[in-house]
Amino acid sequence: MALVLLIGNKNYSSWSLRPWIAMKAAGIAFEERVISLDAADFKARVHEISATGKVPALADGEIHVWESLAILEYLAEKFPSAGLWPSEPGARAHARSVAAEMHAGFAALRSHLPMNVRRAVKPRAPTPEAANDIRRIEAMWTDCRTRFGSGGPFLFGAFGAADAMYAPVVSRMHTYAITLRAPARAYMEAVMSLPAWAEWRAAAAKEPWVLPHDEVD
Repeated sequence: MALVLLIGNKNYSSWSLRPWIAMKAAGIAFEERVISLDAADFKARVHEISATGKVPALADGEIHVWESLAILEYLAEKFPSAGLWPSEPGARAHARSVAAEMHAGFAALRSHLPMNVRRAVKPRAPTPEAANDIRRIEAMWTDCRTRFGSGGPFLFGAFGAADAMYAPVVSRMHTYAITLRAPARAYMEAVMSLPAWAEWRAAAAKEPWVLPHDEVD
């Protein structure tokens, strides 16, 4: 039975991008079901898999998993050859820590710079709180690349769960033309060069839905 991944609008749903891009990059086959976040029956449809009524949610037969990070952990266990977490214990612990920090934090960045894939790339000045989040993320990306990134262009060398957790932030930094130093910018370019990234963006461009709350202009 095929894995089923419920996701929201590709233009806006940052949480949905995380497991989707991880599965695509790892070559894990799945069926995607897109439900607009403003659909009248959104909760009812998502509740079939997600206890919270939120996306993303993964169904593996009778096994239901919700929350992006929990889905990534489940996939890492089910598909160990995908290498979603680093094999070295120290790097793996660090990757889990930065992934959890993303899952729980950066509220100011999320609020002020919502994900909007179709938006024309142009600057939006961050609030002081969002600027603090940006500085922390830039420092984190640079540190991960310096300490653990010798095996490839991503945070821990090869693309993995930590990169999937930060993919929506890459989108935000790009969309709002946030200025970053060279190491963080190079990391962004690596993520945006993935075929899965291009596939997501192409699909987002074709979506008919507009959610005013996320249209900051």
